[in-house]
Amino acid sequence: MTTLFKLASLIKSLSRLKHPFPIVAMGYILIGFGLALTACTPKSTLLVKPVATPPAAVTATTPPTVIVTAPLLYVAGFDSKLYALDTTTGTQRWVFRADTSFESSPVVAYGMIYVGSNDSKLYAIDATTGQQRWAFKTGDFVHSSPVIADGIVYVGSQDGKLYAIDATIGSLLWVFTVGFGLYSSPAVANGLVYIGGQDNQVYAIDAGNGLLRWKFTADGYFLSSPVVSNGLVYIGCSNSKLYAIDAATGRQRWLFLAAAGIDASPVVANGLVFVGSYDYNLYALNAASGQLTWKFPTQGILYGSPVVADNVVYVGSRDHKLYAIDALTGKQRWSFATNFDIYSTPVVANGTVYIGSNDFNLYAVDAALGRQRWVFRTGDVVVSSPVFAQKNAVKGAYPTVSGAGK
Repeated sequence: MTTLFKLASLIKSLSRLKHPFPIVAMGYILIGFGLALTACTPKSTLLVKPVATPPAAVTATTPPTVIVTAPLLYVAGFDSKLYALDTTTGTQRWVFRADTSFESSPVVAYGMIYVGSNDSKLYAIDATTGQQRWAFKTGDFVHSSPVIADGIVYVGSQDGKLYAIDATIGSLLWVFTVGFGLYSSPAVANGLVYIGGQDNQVYAIDAGNGLLRWKFTADGYFLSSPVVSNGLVYIGCSNSKLYAIDAATGRQRWLFLAAAGIDASPVVANGLVFVGSYDYNLYALNAASGQLTWKFPTQGILYGSPVVADNVVYVGSRDHKLYAIDALTGKQRWSFATNFDIYSTPVVANGTVYIGSNDFNLYAVDAALGRQRWVFRTGDVVVSSPVFAQKNAVKGAYPTVSGAGK
């Protein structure tokens, strides 16, 4: 199965390179086939595993207090480069080159940028100079976007492991192993790390020592990343369902059934949960009950995740467009056309929406009018989400898959 998943991951990666849908579909068929051989649960069920007496909590190195003052935006591309761009003009300030492509979204903390790569590494890069501080080697691709809390970087890998790494020095603190790969990005809340697996499970793991608290079993695999809000974990699944799971116990509160799979990550804002689907629709659901509030149709699959800022939902589609949609009514404000599919999740700051496209470009678009402010050309597709150096400049609510969240 390990070989099957590596092949599926490779095909999925190749699908970013301006290939048509059948190659993408082939990757997911292979993933589905592999999981079908192991899935024995016909419907969503709960399994709570008792936790033994935990070991002493792990203590991370005290991270440095560093503030990046330069107005920088960071974006990682399939050309193996992490770019630092001037937020106003799009001018390149510096570039860092990895051994191979980036699919993971970067996150900024402690004066460093943390990002996973398809060379199986998690990098820590100086956010001001672009110099590498350290690199941590996993056993396979790191599609998962890292999340940082209390001096610890949490990140999943296609080797089926969730790593807790000291954010300052890059040393391993603990590792949690699951059945198959971890494409999903982790979410950290209330002392727990939540992550979805390609083995049909959602896991809640003690953030301090890596012990399992509970796991939730579904009849489909998880590429979506969980988001935690008001005591609930929201996560999409390949079985076309969006789940709301009790964050403390792992019990299902509700589910919403779309017309096709949900690989995009949800975001919660103003009592609603927003999520895109393979059925081309963006859904707005009541976050407490799962009841449909509205849906917005696009002309393509929604791989990218939405963000919500100033009561507007911004989301990219495989129909090549970035949409701005009224968060309360579901009515379109505007759309902005790129030259190819959009898998990237946007970031909103200073009245501008920044988003990558598979046409090799990163766009800066006026948030109110939908007009291009500037464009930066990379050397390959941009599926990762851009992130700001200054989090206080960022507006809105973000999915876990994006490093732009506050």
